[in-house]
Amino acid sequence: MKVVILAGGMQSSISNEAEGIPKPMVDIGGKPLIWHIMKHFSQYGFTEFIVCGGYKVDKIKEYFMDFYIYESDITVDLQSNTVEIHKNRTEDWKVTVVDTGLFSATGQRVRLIEKYVDGDFIVTYGDCLSDIDAAALTACHKRGGRIATVAMVKPSGRERLLPLGTDGQFHYGSLQDDTGDNAWANGDCYVFTPKIFDFLTGNYELEQAPFIRLCEKDQLTAYRHAGYWLAVETKRDLNDAEKLWNAGMAPWIKGQVRDV
Repeated sequence: MKVVILAGGMQSSISNEAEGIPKPMVDIGGKPLIWHIMKHFSQYGFTEFIVCGGYKVDKIKEYFMDFYIYESDITVDLQSNTVEIHKNRTEDWKVTVVDTGLFSATGQRVRLIEKYVDGDFIVTYGDCLSDIDAAALTACHKRGGRIATVAMVKPSGRERLLPLGTDGQFHYGSLQDDTGDNAWANGDCYVFTPKIFDFLTGNYELEQAPFIRLCEKDQLTAYRHAGYWLAVETKRDLNDAEKLWNAGMAPWIKGQVRDV
């Protein structure tokens, strides 16, 4: 199963880079945010990724084209113009980077990578860190037998609540109890069957028209995740994530080793 990463938003406002970079390329502990996301999913055996780029997508392409060099120690002989690789390290990942446009909504970005998927697939955002059990998430999707499965997280105050009823089903257009155990927010991580592309018409965010239509047809399954989840939206979020990483306590990496 492939993992699609939505990485096409406008430039990051939380980076110190003068020229601006895509948010998934923001640095956490010497590695871009997108690496941390991929590393998390690869722990569960998901090693094929499709990156939906937009703003400065070339920066993302360059990172993966030069990944082997970035991850290794090198000696460059300037006179002979040769490079010697030492302590070479890499990942067993296959990464497809697609330019899905500068102003595309998330639904359109997913629609534009249809030809690169060949079965059920995961979609996640390029600015979200979590310790979601990806194996349990996909198992829930298979049990549910619906077109889409949405990972739900406990709200921290900024997330938009989704209309998940006490029966575990989505009820768009109805009020939701937003307190206690009934309060669940969108965790920006989904599993889709290929039938999702029938719902991705027009330039809409996934959570808008497509999800409403899926809900109306009873084609949404909820997966509740009560563990760690962070949308890296502010410098404070970035600092919090980096503190966890530097302390060797990053929840998104099982048995974290910083020198990887």
